[in-house]
Amino acid sequence: MHPGQVEQLVVALRGAARTLLDRRTIRDLQQTLSEIVSAAVETVPGAVAGGISVTEDGIVDSRNPTSRGISELDRLQSELHEGPCVTALESPAGDGVVIADDLAGADAERWPRFAPAAVAAGYRSVLSTQLVTNGSSRAALNLYATDPGVFDLEARVTAGLFAAQAAMLLYGSEQVVHLGRAVDSRDVIGQAKGVLMERFSVDETEAFRMLVESSQGTNLKLVDVARWLVGEVTRRGSARLESGQET
Repeated sequence: MHPGQVEQLVVALRGAARTLLDRRTIRDLQQTLSEIVSAAVETVPGAVAGGISVTEDGIVDSRNPTSRGISELDRLQSELHEGPCVTALESPAGDGVVIADDLAGADAERWPRFAPAAVAAGYRSVLSTQLVTNGSSRAALNLYATDPGVFDLEARVTAGLFAAQAAMLLYGSEQVVHLGRAVDSRDVIGQAKGVLMERFSVDETEAFRMLVESSQGTNLKLVDVARWLVGEVTRRGSARLESGQET
Protein backbone atom coordinates (compact mmCIF):
# COMPACT_ATOMS: atom_id res chain seq x y z
CA MET A 1 0.00 0.00 0.00
CA HIS A 2 1.59 3.28 -1.07
CA PRO A 3 1.63 6.37 1.24
CA GLY A 4 -1.28 7.98 -0.56
CA GLN A 5 -3.49 4.98 0.04
CA VAL A 6 -2.52 4.84 3.70
CA GLU A 7 -3.42 8.50 4.16
CA GLN A 8 -6.72 7.99 2.32
CA LEU A 9 -7.54 5.01 4.52
CA VAL A 10 -6.77 6.85 7.74
CA VAL A 11 -8.86 9.85 6.69
CA ALA A 12 -11.77 7.63 5.68
CA LEU A 13 -11.72 5.64 8.93
CA ARG A 14 -11.41 8.74 11.10
CA GLY A 15 -14.28 10.34 9.24
CA ALA A 16 -16.43 7.25 9.72
CA ALA A 17 -15.62 7.12 13.44
CA ARG A 18 -16.34 10.82 13.89
CA THR A 19 -19.65 10.51 12.06
CA LEU A 20 -20.56 7.45 14.13
CA LEU A 21 -20.22 9.45 17.35
CA ASP A 22 -22.57 12.12 16.01
CA ARG A 23 -25.37 9.70 15.06
CA ARG A 24 -28.42 9.52 17.29
CA THR A 25 -31.16 7.70 15.34
CA ILE A 26 -31.52 4.46 13.40
CA ARG A 27 -31.82 6.47 10.18
CA ASP A 28 -28.53 8.20 11.00
CA LEU A 29 -26.88 4.87 11.74
CA GLN A 30 -27.98 3.43 8.42
CA GLN A 31 -26.65 6.51 6.66
CA THR A 32 -23.30 6.02 8.35
CA LEU A 33 -23.23 2.38 7.26
CA SER A 34 -23.75 3.52 3.68
CA GLU A 35 -20.89 6.00 4.08
CA ILE A 36 -18.60 3.25 5.37
CA VAL A 37 -19.46 1.02 2.41
CA SER A 38 -18.80 3.88 -0.02
CA ALA A 39 -15.48 4.70 1.68
CA ALA A 40 -14.45 1.04 1.50
CA VAL A 41 -15.23 0.93 -2.22
CA GLU A 42 -13.22 4.11 -2.80
CA THR A 43 -10.25 2.93 -0.71
CA VAL A 44 -9.83 -0.79 -1.40
CA PRO A 45 -7.86 -1.16 -4.66
CA GLY A 46 -9.93 -2.69 -7.44
CA ALA A 47 -13.30 -2.40 -5.70
CA VAL A 48 -15.97 -0.66 -7.74
CA ALA A 49 -19.14 -1.52 -5.78
CA GLY A 50 -20.18 -2.91 -2.45
CA GLY A 51 -22.83 -3.49 0.17
CA ILE A 52 -23.66 -5.30 3.39
CA SER A 53 -25.56 -8.56 3.50
CA VAL A 54 -27.41 -9.57 6.66
CA THR A 55 -28.92 -12.97 7.33
CA GLU A 56 -31.61 -13.73 9.88
CA ASP A 57 -32.99 -17.25 10.19
CA GLY A 58 -31.40 -18.25 6.89
CA ILE A 59 -32.78 -15.34 4.84
CA VAL A 60 -30.19 -12.96 3.36
CA ASP A 61 -31.12 -9.29 3.07
CA SER A 62 -29.11 -6.69 1.14
CA ARG A 63 -28.32 -3.50 3.04
CA ASN A 64 -26.62 -0.25 2.03
CA PRO A 65 -25.72 -1.31 -1.55
CA THR A 66 -23.87 1.20 -3.72
CA SER A 67 -26.08 0.24 -6.67
CA ARG A 68 -29.30 -1.61 -7.41
CA GLY A 69 -27.31 -4.28 -9.24
CA ILE A 70 -25.44 -5.18 -6.04
CA SER A 71 -28.72 -5.53 -4.16
CA GLU A 72 -29.99 -7.89 -6.86
CA LEU A 73 -26.83 -10.01 -6.71
CA ASP A 74 -27.09 -10.25 -2.93
CA ARG A 75 -30.73 -11.34 -3.20
CA LEU A 76 -29.76 -13.89 -5.85
CA GLN A 77 -27.22 -15.41 -3.48
CA SER A 78 -29.98 -15.68 -0.90
CA GLU A 79 -32.31 -17.41 -3.35
CA LEU A 80 -29.60 -19.81 -4.55
CA HIS A 81 -28.09 -20.14 -1.06
CA GLU A 82 -24.74 -19.90 -2.79
CA GLY A 83 -22.02 -17.30 -3.35
CA PRO A 84 -19.12 -15.53 -1.59
CA CYS A 85 -21.46 -13.50 0.62
CA VAL A 86 -23.32 -16.60 1.81
CA THR A 87 -20.03 -18.38 2.47
CA ALA A 88 -18.74 -15.39 4.48
CA LEU A 89 -21.95 -15.38 6.49
CA GLU A 90 -22.04 -19.09 7.21
CA SER A 91 -18.60 -20.67 6.91
CA PRO A 92 -15.77 -18.17 6.36
CA ALA A 93 -12.07 -18.73 6.93
CA GLY A 94 -10.53 -18.07 10.33
CA ASP A 95 -10.17 -14.35 9.65
CA GLY A 96 -13.75 -14.11 8.38
CA VAL A 97 -12.72 -13.29 4.79
CA VAL A 98 -13.85 -15.04 1.61
CA ILE A 99 -12.36 -14.08 -1.76
CA ALA A 100 -13.55 -15.05 -5.22
CA ASP A 101 -10.52 -14.31 -7.43
CA ASP A 102 -12.18 -15.08 -10.76
CA LEU A 103 -15.85 -15.97 -11.09
CA ALA A 104 -15.26 -16.65 -14.77
CA GLY A 105 -12.42 -19.04 -13.92
CA ALA A 106 -11.77 -21.50 -11.11
CA ASP A 107 -14.27 -19.93 -8.72
CA ALA A 108 -17.08 -20.68 -11.15
CA GLU A 109 -16.89 -24.28 -9.95
CA ARG A 110 -17.15 -23.19 -6.32
CA TRP A 111 -20.37 -21.24 -6.92
CA PRO A 112 -21.66 -22.70 -10.22
CA ARG A 113 -25.08 -21.02 -10.22
CA PHE A 114 -24.13 -17.61 -8.84
CA ALA A 115 -20.87 -17.09 -10.76
CA PRO A 116 -22.41 -16.78 -14.26
CA ALA A 117 -24.91 -14.18 -13.02
CA ALA A 118 -22.16 -12.10 -11.39
CA VAL A 119 -20.03 -12.23 -14.52
CA ALA A 120 -23.01 -11.27 -16.66
CA ALA A 121 -23.51 -8.26 -14.37
CA GLY A 122 -19.89 -7.25 -15.00
CA TYR A 123 -18.16 -8.52 -11.85
CA ARG A 124 -15.28 -10.99 -11.94
CA SER A 125 -14.13 -10.97 -8.30
CA VAL A 126 -15.69 -10.51 -4.86
CA LEU A 127 -14.31 -9.98 -1.37
CA SER A 128 -16.65 -10.70 1.54
CA THR A 129 -15.77 -10.13 5.20
CA GLN A 130 -17.94 -11.41 8.03
CA LEU A 131 -18.87 -8.63 10.45
CA VAL A 132 -20.84 -10.15 13.30
CA THR A 133 -22.19 -13.44 14.50
CA ASN A 134 -25.05 -13.05 16.96
CA GLY A 135 -27.25 -16.11 17.25
CA SER A 136 -29.34 -16.38 14.09
CA SER A 137 -28.22 -12.93 12.86
CA ARG A 138 -25.01 -12.51 10.84
CA ALA A 139 -23.62 -9.84 8.52
CA ALA A 140 -20.86 -9.39 5.95
CA LEU A 141 -19.26 -6.49 4.07
CA ASN A 142 -19.08 -7.31 0.35
CA LEU A 143 -16.85 -5.61 -2.23
CA TYR A 144 -17.15 -6.26 -5.97
CA ALA A 145 -14.53 -5.77 -8.72
CA THR A 146 -14.83 -5.87 -12.49
CA ASP A 147 -11.35 -7.38 -12.93
CA PRO A 148 -10.16 -10.79 -11.71
CA GLY A 149 -7.46 -11.26 -9.08
CA VAL A 150 -7.50 -7.70 -7.73
CA PHE A 151 -8.06 -8.46 -4.06
CA ASP A 152 -4.57 -9.09 -2.67
CA LEU A 153 -3.35 -9.17 0.95
CA GLU A 154 -3.45 -5.38 1.26
CA ALA A 155 -7.02 -5.31 0.02
CA ARG A 156 -7.87 -8.02 2.51
CA VAL A 157 -6.42 -6.03 5.43
CA THR A 158 -7.97 -2.75 4.31
CA ALA A 159 -11.40 -4.33 3.90
CA GLY A 160 -11.01 -5.84 7.36
CA LEU A 161 -10.52 -2.38 8.88
CA PHE A 162 -13.67 -1.08 7.27
CA ALA A 163 -15.48 -4.23 8.35
CA ALA A 164 -14.49 -3.49 11.94
CA GLN A 165 -16.08 -0.04 11.63
CA ALA A 166 -19.25 -1.50 10.16
CA ALA A 167 -19.39 -4.19 12.85
CA MET A 168 -19.19 -1.54 15.58
CA LEU A 169 -21.98 0.40 13.92
CA LEU A 170 -24.21 -2.66 13.59
CA TYR A 171 -23.63 -3.40 17.25
CA GLY A 172 -24.50 0.19 18.10
CA SER A 173 -27.72 0.09 16.07
CA GLU A 174 -28.75 -3.14 17.81
CA GLN A 175 -28.15 -1.54 21.20
CA VAL A 176 -30.28 1.46 20.20
CA VAL A 177 -33.13 -0.87 19.29
CA HIS A 178 -32.76 -2.86 22.50
CA LEU A 179 -32.60 0.32 24.56
CA GLY A 180 -35.75 1.63 22.91
CA ARG A 181 -37.57 -1.60 23.71
CA ALA A 182 -36.33 -1.49 27.30
CA VAL A 183 -37.62 2.08 27.71
CA ASP A 184 -40.98 1.12 26.21
CA SER A 185 -41.23 -1.87 28.55
CA ARG A 186 -40.37 0.24 31.57
CA ASP A 187 -43.01 2.82 30.63
CA VAL A 188 -45.83 0.30 30.15
CA ILE A 189 -44.94 -1.49 33.41
CA GLY A 190 -45.03 1.87 35.17
CA GLN A 191 -48.47 2.59 33.70
CA ALA A 192 -49.73 -0.84 34.77
CA LYS A 193 -48.48 -0.29 38.32
CA GLY A 194 -50.33 3.02 38.39
CA VAL A 195 -53.56 1.29 37.34
CA LEU A 196 -53.23 -1.32 40.09
CA MET A 197 -52.29 1.28 42.73
CA GLU A 198 -55.40 3.30 41.97
CA ARG A 199 -57.78 0.36 41.61
CA PHE A 200 -56.69 -1.65 44.68
CA SER A 201 -55.28 1.14 46.88
CA VAL A 202 -51.85 -0.52 47.10
CA ASP A 203 -48.39 0.98 47.03
CA GLU A 204 -45.88 0.68 44.18
CA THR A 205 -44.14 -2.38 45.63
CA GLU A 206 -47.39 -4.27 46.09
CA ALA A 207 -48.55 -3.32 42.59
CA PHE A 208 -45.35 -4.66 41.10
CA ARG A 209 -45.72 -7.88 43.13
CA MET A 210 -49.22 -8.29 41.70
CA LEU A 211 -47.82 -7.99 38.17
CA VAL A 212 -45.10 -10.54 38.92
CA GLU A 213 -47.57 -13.03 40.39
CA SER A 214 -49.90 -12.58 37.41
CA SER A 215 -46.96 -13.17 35.06
CA GLN A 216 -46.00 -16.36 36.85
CA GLY A 217 -49.59 -17.58 37.06
CA THR A 218 -50.26 -17.08 33.34
CA ASN A 219 -46.81 -17.98 31.97
CA LEU A 220 -46.74 -14.61 30.24
CA LYS A 221 -43.89 -12.14 30.27
CA LEU A 222 -44.23 -9.37 32.81
CA VAL A 223 -44.31 -6.70 30.11
CA ASP A 224 -47.04 -8.59 28.23
CA VAL A 225 -49.20 -8.69 31.36
CA ALA A 226 -48.63 -4.97 31.87
CA ARG A 227 -49.41 -4.21 28.24
CA TRP A 228 -52.67 -6.20 28.42
CA LEU A 229 -53.74 -4.41 31.59
CA VAL A 230 -53.05 -0.95 30.18
CA GLY A 231 -54.77 -1.89 26.94
CA GLU A 232 -57.82 -3.17 28.80
CA VAL A 233 -58.14 0.08 30.75
CA THR A 234 -57.81 2.06 27.51
CA ARG A 235 -60.46 -0.06 25.77
CA ARG A 236 -62.93 0.31 28.65
CA GLY A 237 -62.35 4.04 28.74
CA SER A 238 -63.02 4.31 25.02
CA ALA A 239 -66.15 2.18 25.35
CA ARG A 240 -67.51 4.45 28.11
CA LEU A 241 -66.86 7.52 25.99
CA GLU A 242 -68.64 6.01 22.99
CA SER A 243 -71.57 4.97 25.18
CA GLY A 244 -71.84 8.47 26.61
CA GLN A 245 -71.80 10.00 23.16
CA GLU A 246 -74.53 7.67 21.93
CA THR A 247 -76.82 8.62 24.80
